[in-house]
Amino acid sequence: MTLSFEHLVSIEQLSRRDADILLKEAEQMEGILKKGGDDRLHGKILANLFYEPSTRTHLSFATAMYRLGGRVISTESVQFSSLYKGESIEDTIRVVGQYADIICMRHAEVGSAARGALVSPIPFINAGDGRGQHPTQALLDLVTIRKERSGIDGIHLAMVGDLKNGRTVHSLSLLLSLYTGVRLTLISPRELRMPAEICDALRERGVIFEEREKMEDALSADVLYMTRIQKERFSDEKEYQRLKGIYVLCARDLIKKNITVMHPLPRVGEISLDVDPLPNAAYFRQVRNGVTVRMALLAMMLGKA
Repeated sequence: MTLSFEHLVSIEQLSRRDADILLKEAEQMEGILKKGGDDRLHGKILANLFYEPSTRTHLSFATAMYRLGGRVISTESVQFSSLYKGESIEDTIRVVGQYADIICMRHAEVGSAARGALVSPIPFINAGDGRGQHPTQALLDLVTIRKERSGIDGIHLAMVGDLKNGRTVHSLSLLLSLYTGVRLTLISPRELRMPAEICDALRERGVIFEEREKMEDALSADVLYMTRIQKERFSDEKEYQRLKGIYVLCARDLIKKNITVMHPLPRVGEISLDVDPLPNAAYFRQVRNGVTVRMALLAMMLGKA
């Protein structure tokens, strides 16, 4: 089976069929990962272009490529990049496209991924474009929800924290709109509400959602998706300091014992350490799912699934 896209820039490109295919392929990759990988991408090269700091996504893509027998070339600093010298995104992608077989890029500018994909001579994956989208994070979140809850249709998911700047919640909410009966509870301070364009898209797709400010309103959901208040997105340090500790989840808060707790990480205090030992704390399992999803995506986009 093949995907309906050559480049992955945004969740809007995905159909329900695409999502289901990737879920199935990721499940198969779980078995391959347990065996240590295979060599289906032998001779293939992934170019990891990270113009914004990253640990999990950068290493996850590299791990996925290595587990499938491929190789990785990378840059993770603006200071040592062509961008620092003034080269356009378009020219950088055209050049790197001569070195590799697939490109993964993170950039601080919203819309940068679309610009890169437009000129890329090889498959291109958006690994996060500023406050825009992070489609592969949404896909690994989807895999996590299905594994932890035994399904996606009819799920009630609560998102808590910085919904304005969080590209992970933007992408996941749109991806969940492909499924039936999904209900969302959006918890944030007024200053950090989900962007209007995302809410409009959810309404158009018939997704039931409500916006609230108290975390208590999220604790009856099936899945609790915590996010950090993103310091790097604030121009006013005082505003960040005022909001950074507004939501903190502790073990004693989890009255509904089977609620699944997720987080895209890194956390900066919004989940207490006493939650970690709980069986429903899924955020580190979520990380592992990122490897299998990216293995699936790399293999399918390179025609080796």
